[in-house]
Amino acid sequence: MSTSSDTDVTTPPLTEAQAPTAVRGTRLALRRAALGRPDAAVLAGVDLDVAAGEILTVVGASGCGKSTLLRTLAGLLPLLAGEITQDGGPLTGPASDRALVFQEDALLPWRTLRANVELPLAIKGLARAERRAQADSWLERVGLAAHARQLPHRVSGGQRQRAQLARALAGAPRAVLMDEPFGALDAQTRAGMQDLLVEVLGDTGATVVFVTHDVDEALFLGDRVALLGNGRLTAVREVPRTRDRGAHDDPARVALRRDVLSSLGT
Repeated sequence: MSTSSDTDVTTPPLTEAQAPTAVRGTRLALRRAALGRPDAAVLAGVDLDVAAGEILTVVGASGCGKSTLLRTLAGLLPLLAGEITQDGGPLTGPASDRALVFQEDALLPWRTLRANVELPLAIKGLARAERRAQADSWLERVGLAAHARQLPHRVSGGQRQRAQLARALAGAPRAVLMDEPFGALDAQTRAGMQDLLVEVLGDTGATVVFVTHDVDEALFLGDRVALLGNGRLTAVREVPRTRDRGAHDDPARVALRRDVLSSLGT
């Protein structure tokens, strides 16, 4: 894999206005909600509160409605019944303060990593110099400063996911909705991406809803874990010692892991 130098581009130091700023999370809520499509309801009777600034992980068997829940919170799927709100007001469709991150990186293949990260900033109307400065700052934070001018196909899958994360956060969303974002990565890269996510989110205060098939990932990242099954939200559990790599043998964590696996029928 080859790389290109950025020595021909002079980027001025970030001003206070250009530097990535902390954002406040947002509260998302569902009440007596039925989710899916008119011809294929997937979840019913969902009551869920996602607190501002928390990381809620969502687990369940394939086809149980995890991605449907995420797309509903993103405003891409209207409710079939019930109520959905953001900070107490109706959530009626997609908005720039809710960012989606997918398992497949969804980067535009004809744009460099820098240009991909600049995209939400361009949509917000930032001047070219300002959006470049912010994009370069985010690429540095996710360890991609040396690859800013590369096209997506010239970097690894893990690096593309880092770029997608930088692009999602560059627009300063108040909620980040993540659909199995690390599912295609090898175990070592996946653990590194989990740690990176925790690190960069710590400065933003954004609310995160993180869908995963991996129970250990759910228990490492989540403040709480939501369990889906049989067309319903079956439980939401607090996670002890969240984001602690040394907690895998903690008795409370072991018991929760056992309960989650049992709920999944494994």
